[in-house]
Amino acid sequence: VALVLAIPAAALAAGKTHEMKGKVVSVDAKANTMTFTDEKGESHTAPLMDKAIKEAAGVKAGEEVTITCQDTDKGDHQGITKIKKG
Repeated sequence: VALVLAIPAAALAAGKTHEMKGKVVSVDAKANTMTFTDEKGESHTAPLMDKAIKEAAGVKAGEEVTITCQDTDKGDHQGITKIKKG
């Protein structure tokens, strides 16, 4: 039971997450980054992390996606941890 409780505590220490909807502009597989436009039309480039590295291989420019972003405890963006089409 202690091991199960330690996992969420470690996840909380790593910061928070939030979701954003947007459209893929491009994916740079070598640099592990994705450029996308948010719902306001603003362009963002962010590093791909965790599962998002593999998930990015399945998305194309122009596709609508919902991305999960990892933030620091201060609310600064660290990168994209998940990409969901649609």
